[in-house]
Amino acid sequence: MNTHPGRADEDADDLDVEEALALVNDNRRTATPQSPGTSPGAGHGDARHRHAADWSDARTAAELAGRRTARRGPVQVPVAEALGLTLAAPLTALTDLPSFDTSAMDGWAVSGPGPWDVREKGVLAGHTAHAPLTDGEAVRIATGARIPPDTTAVLRTEHGRLDDKGRLHVAASQAQNTVSHGQDIRPRGQECRDGDHLLPAGTVVTPAVIGLAAAAGYDTLATVPRPRADVFVLGDELLSEGLPHEGLIRDALGPMLPSWLRALGAEVTGIRRVPDDEDALHEAITASGAEVVVTTGGTASGPVDHVHPTLRRIGAELLVDGVRVRPGHPMLLARIKEDQHLVGLPGNPLAAVSGLLTLAEPLLRTLAARPAPEPYALPLRDGVQGHPDHTRLIPVALRDDHAMPLLYNGPAMLRGIAAADALAVVPPGGARPGQEAAMLDLPWAAGGIGVCFT
Repeated sequence: MNTHPGRADEDADDLDVEEALALVNDNRRTATPQSPGTSPGAGHGDARHRHAADWSDARTAAELAGRRTARRGPVQVPVAEALGLTLAAPLTALTDLPSFDTSAMDGWAVSGPGPWDVREKGVLAGHTAHAPLTDGEAVRIATGARIPPDTTAVLRTEHGRLDDKGRLHVAASQAQNTVSHGQDIRPRGQECRDGDHLLPAGTVVTPAVIGLAAAAGYDTLATVPRPRADVFVLGDELLSEGLPHEGLIRDALGPMLPSWLRALGAEVTGIRRVPDDEDALHEAITASGAEVVVTTGGTASGPVDHVHPTLRRIGAELLVDGVRVRPGHPMLLARIKEDQHLVGLPGNPLAAVSGLLTLAEPLLRTLAARPAPEPYALPLRDGVQGHPDHTRLIPVALRDDHAMPLLYNGPAMLRGIAAADALAVVPPGGARPGQEAAMLDLPWAAGGIGVCFT
């Protein structure tokens, strides 16, 4: 099994997307009603459990689903607002950088060999060009200021001294008593020339990219728009405030999911509580204009689990119907329209996180044209008990060169993931102490691309 996070099957690029999806999930089908008297998910022997996808295959299916979806056209975004977006076009320099010869240091611009007579008026950054220097002449200059014509070099402040007559000399503390031609001068075009290719399309905009784009002359950037996501939190038992009481529990997913989805690259366009009613869920899903609909709960086969019946009702296509992973095995991925998908997350909090990183992350990443994270693995400090035939996702803290499995990793628990840096991908059968496991970085712990919560 390929346990590399964020990587589709290496042969997927060589396949037609439809063909690849069929290989990933051989029971790919339109969600049509079951025969009378049967219940979807009625036990381990039913079709849903038999056809649950391997964890790595489920991630591949989500990535392929995003790849086959037509994206919205590029949008022009002010440079300062482009953090976390992906460049839709190459970044090409609109000017030389620097656009004129500049001083790399505070000091004196000097011409010819010293000592030098010093002009009374200095050269500051942002001021117009000064008259050319003559041999034996120097002028005070600030970092970033335009170099006067016929300047030989810049002598740093700490490398020069003025004698009693105001003439400039190289300080005796310096090993050499002259300056070399071009010393501490940033020549025009040192970093790039007008028209140079700076970054390719597909680059994620980081703070450094924003700075480079601004320096290169850009006011706006052509970017791939964030995929829009609507969140529907299902369940009559959920409270939005106060302490749990009388069989009611606090809703953890409603407050958590929007920030998590934004960190994964989505623009959250709506979050809504939906009661345990099939008609209400049908109305919510069919009214959504988002590229990705995320639901919480209702993906199993209980009396108020309405996600599967609703998907059948609207003729959705199930791409992933259950995943052999713990926690979170009832998760699903469906195509509602050609340009719209639904990610069904389990209702338990950590199980929902598992669904986010298994299905929502690769789907959103591909829709946003973000690169897949580089896979890596670390040895586990402690052994992890495994499931006989399911992958396990375990919260871990990263410590030096190993990963430390955390307690409180049950499907309804958030205490472990709140202290975690990553999820360890534990194969069926478990892992012994020191065994390497693939890591899924949490978006804010990775220090990585485009983490944005606003």
